[in-house]
Amino acid sequence: MSESMEVDTPAASTSAPPPEPVQPAAEEDEEEDCSDLADLLDSISDATPADKIPILTSILNEPKNRYGSTAAALKERAVYALARAYCEDNRHDAVVTLLTGETCAPFFANITKAKTAKVVRAVLDSVCALAPEELDMQAQICQNIIAWCRAEKRSFLRQRVEAKMASVLFQQDKYGEALTLVDRLLVELKKLDDKQLLVEVHLVESKIHHGLRGMAKSKAALTASRTSANAIYVAPSLQSQIDMMSGVLHCEEGDYDTAHSYFLEAFEQLDQLDDREKAVPCLKYMMLCKILDGLNKALGLSAATGVAGIRSDHKNEADISGMITGKRGVKYAGRNVDAMSSIAAAASKRSLKEYEAVLTEYSHELQDDLLIKHHLSTLQEQLLESNLIRIIEPYSCVEIEHVASLIDMPLPVVEKKLSQMILDGKFHGILDQGKGQLIVYEE
Repeated sequence: MSESMEVDTPAASTSAPPPEPVQPAAEEDEEEDCSDLADLLDSISDATPADKIPILTSILNEPKNRYGSTAAALKERAVYALARAYCEDNRHDAVVTLLTGETCAPFFANITKAKTAKVVRAVLDSVCALAPEELDMQAQICQNIIAWCRAEKRSFLRQRVEAKMASVLFQQDKYGEALTLVDRLLVELKKLDDKQLLVEVHLVESKIHHGLRGMAKSKAALTASRTSANAIYVAPSLQSQIDMMSGVLHCEEGDYDTAHSYFLEAFEQLDQLDDREKAVPCLKYMMLCKILDGLNKALGLSAATGVAGIRSDHKNEADISGMITGKRGVKYAGRNVDAMSSIAAAASKRSLKEYEAVLTEYSHELQDDLLIKHHLSTLQEQLLESNLIRIIEPYSCVEIEHVASLIDMPLPVVEKKLSQMILDGKFHGILDQGKGQLIVYEE
């Protein structure tokens, strides 16, 4: 009995270990097999984009069909590099079909859904960063991915790409389509309670409503975004976008001090991230707030009524010199900062001619941004009103033609503006169109 037990125990002990040493050997073989892929990937470092494309395509479509951990990592790098190469070579049609075409299909079929989602999102972000002006291409890529996700029943990835699609549509000024997509997406996200995506989608919704000039809805969407953001960790880049949108809405309400503080908060975060592309608009918004606040105080504009009365002191003139000196001025110097500096100088002098010359010279920098364009038109109206009030101040009765000649503007424009100012209560008087005179009453 004891002998049989002695014989059995070694048999049991010898039968258990054999499978264990087989795995490391297989892993080593796999790593050795992937050396050719690694060499190909390293060989493209100095190649031109056109030369990189066939090499990277051969890595993804290699005949041995290796999809182990090492091979999958190498092929993932190849997908990213191929997307960059297509963008650098301006082959935007190829970028559109990269993720949903035959090139990446075998790779996505052999990796996990989570890894697929990570690769798709990373490639989409990379393409948008490399070709920010190609909005049509970005929209087409998003549409292809959304259609692919629906066919593969990948809901979570589809929702994230739809959020990106809404952002692209907003940049294309297609507010109606973007809002329809956002409304449908929010219904799904609220059921899932996906806080991270809710923050992003509500922020896009707020921007869309602002573009449509629906300030109440824009503010409500931003509040919803902040509420979701309070429950989770929000990356600094996204937090800066929330702060910037808060500043935009406060600026629209005329609360320039609060708006400036929000823009400053966003600018400091973007400056630390070294994101120049988003930091420059933020700096322009800060300068805009200083200009508008300084001019309002100098003109004595009442926030409640908008009634103007010119003040003799110059302490409140628009002064932004402190914002563009030192390290900040050197780092972000350029036409954008120069444009706002010129606007500030014209506003301080309250010179309409100089102001219009600046608008003509820096039309791209000043007219392409929705917030700046809207407020500069308001600023122009304020400058016109202040100049008219300054001209008519000494008179109780003055010919409208004389006022038009002094301000160097067409008579019908001046007449229309004066009648509008009387109706708005900017000053008390009447227009005698029979005699072509403006009669000003004492208040």
